[in-house]
Amino acid sequence: MSINENRKRVMARKVAEAFSDGVRGKRIGILGLTFKPNTDDMRDSPAIAVIAALQDMGAKISAYDPKGMERASSSLTGVTYCEDEYSCAAEADALVIVTEWEQFRGLNLQQLRAAMRQPVIIDLRNIYRREDMIANGFRYVSVGREMVALSEQSTPRLPESELAI
Repeated sequence: MSINENRKRVMARKVAEAFSDGVRGKRIGILGLTFKPNTDDMRDSPAIAVIAALQDMGAKISAYDPKGMERASSSLTGVTYCEDEYSCAAEADALVIVTEWEQFRGLNLQQLRAAMRQPVIIDLRNIYRREDMIANGFRYVSVGREMVALSEQSTPRLPESELAI
């Protein structure tokens, strides 16, 4: 159990490491709150630990889940709950995919990018192909794969030493 809890905290650090200056004061959108898709079950949800860790680091959290927001609101405080994926992304410095809901696989990436303050996606479920994210102008962080950084025009930009997460 402690290994699983530690793994959830590691996910939050992965989000923070996507920024050279950390997440303090940044708006982080969380897609998926439930333990698994197609349920409102919050037991053992990684989103709880990820959100708590990000809040401890000073991030502001907005979140969307198709079925779990009512249940999540009883265990998560200080979270702005959104009506859909795009309102969750509005003015976000990064968007984190925590639960692999099918509807998150078909997001309109251009609409998503236009809504965000910074085009950064942290995909903790590896539901997107890196090449698709680059083609749509995102900086993309996934689990167990090399990070993709855009050209000089992307912000925030990581130092060369931090390009692989």
